[in-house]
Amino acid sequence: MPLFELGRRIDEAIGAHEGRAHAFLERLVAEPSVLGNERGAQAVLADELERLGFEVSWLEIPPGIGDDPAAGVPPLGYDGRAVVVGRLRGSGGGGRSLLVNGHLDVVPAGDPDAWSTPPFAPTRADDGWLHGRGAGDMKCGFAMAALATEALLAAAGRPRADLTVVGAIEEECTGNGTLATVRAGVVADGVLVAEPTDLKALTSGVGVVWVDVDIVGAPGHAEVAREGVNAIDKVWPVLEGLRALERELNDGLGAPRYHVNVGQLSAGDWPSVVPGAATVRARVGFPSTVAPDDAVARTRAAIAARAAEDPWLADHQPVVRPSGFRAAAYALDDDAELLSVLRAAHADAHGEPLEVVSTNGTTDARYYVNEARVPALCFGPRMRGMHGIDEAVELASIGAAARTVARFMANWMGL
Repeated sequence: MPLFELGRRIDEAIGAHEGRAHAFLERLVAEPSVLGNERGAQAVLADELERLGFEVSWLEIPPGIGDDPAAGVPPLGYDGRAVVVGRLRGSGGGGRSLLVNGHLDVVPAGDPDAWSTPPFAPTRADDGWLHGRGAGDMKCGFAMAALATEALLAAAGRPRADLTVVGAIEEECTGNGTLATVRAGVVADGVLVAEPTDLKALTSGVGVVWVDVDIVGAPGHAEVAREGVNAIDKVWPVLEGLRALERELNDGLGAPRYHVNVGQLSAGDWPSVVPGAATVRARVGFPSTVAPDDAVARTRAAIAARAAEDPWLADHQPVVRPSGFRAAAYALDDDAELLSVLRAAHADAHGEPLEVVSTNGTTDARYYVNEARVPALCFGPRMRGMHGIDEAVELASIGAAARTVARFMANWMGL
């Protein structure tokens, strides 16, 4: 089939099935798939994959996954929690296999009253955007992938090589869901991670670790507060140490890239009691020249340096322990064929070059690039409000991204 004719058929099929993809996305967003509650969204994905002709299975996450050197620190157990894997068998006779990866877990929505509409009640706004937690990050990627697959099947039939879809969990805190599938051999010749990228190719990310910093004070009654040591007061040297680390990591850069974010602070249990303990939870970004364990060590050293200047903390050093992400930086080669094929597909679909970008965060693509030695990149729709209030995806960008992805699939997997 001539390339022009294939592209025309793909675009017609996307137009015909776009509404179904949007409805699928709404069902996904309606599932509040925060940590530990992912099963409902996974079931929605499994049903959609089966409708498209995929064979669906559930891959259990080993309880000891946290011992893997590439794993994050598990936030809770894995009993009854798994990863959805769908396989669409190719017709044979050539082509290269493709795996589409995405995550179904979302970050907490925060105060629902701060949202314009309830965070887990997907709402289409007059400006063409769909609001809801996870609408952008990253359930829209599954809608894009489903639409691209359905359009390709309608326009040209089953591709020659196999297509696998992975619906992972814990991307937002460990990456252990995707890691479990990689260790189980669920890989392909190339991987597209369907993150929302504003129709750009995202090919690299920084390293990320999470740390918990435990601070000890001396509790007592508030009426004699000066006789105690308020653990909250002792948070300030810890924060100063983290800020010093951020400056050190970004030294010499034109703009900061390796961000240190203090995301949580917990302390105390009664207003009239001097708090005897506090915990700071932080996220630390770092360059490819630093390993995750070294990043934790540097964080510990930066905090210790500031703590040594405080008389109390000098004798009661804060305890720094890893929690969650232990992610190494990653990068896809600029001349990777996977990227070249996506460039060609995007140019054919939209008549303009594909922009290539990086992120100051990380994605599950790191496991394919670093551990499986398989080329992987991210590509997906346009979103706003990531991890914030009124998160949303531009509905039209789902179809626009699918036009690129369907052409990419046709070239990569063969027809």
